[in-house]
Amino acid sequence: MVSATSTLVVDSGRRIRIALGLLLLIAGLSGHLFAAQAIGGYFIAYRDHILGFTILTLASLAIVVPLGRWLWKGRGDLTVLIVGALQAVIGLVIYIERFHV
Repeated sequence: MVSATSTLVVDSGRRIRIALGLLLLIAGLSGHLFAAQAIGGYFIAYRDHILGFTILTLASLAIVVPLGRWLWKGRGDLTVLIVGALQAVIGLVIYIERFHV
């Protein structure tokens, strides 16, 4: 039998992982936007970086979602967290690499 408090703890943990995943997605987008600003802040730079972020997010979702269905069924919170972490790392790399050009 599952008690009400254990259900609240599980829901709280899932909410935290989803919120952290969304914050990491925002951090990844910020890396792209900061890179666009670093190369001059023109409309084309922002457009290209936002498009790149969208494409990279869709590509990482295309990889992580099937793996998630296979490895951790019913745990969408882990999928959001992993995609967010990937995008945060990619956004940081995009921002850092901008200064090596």
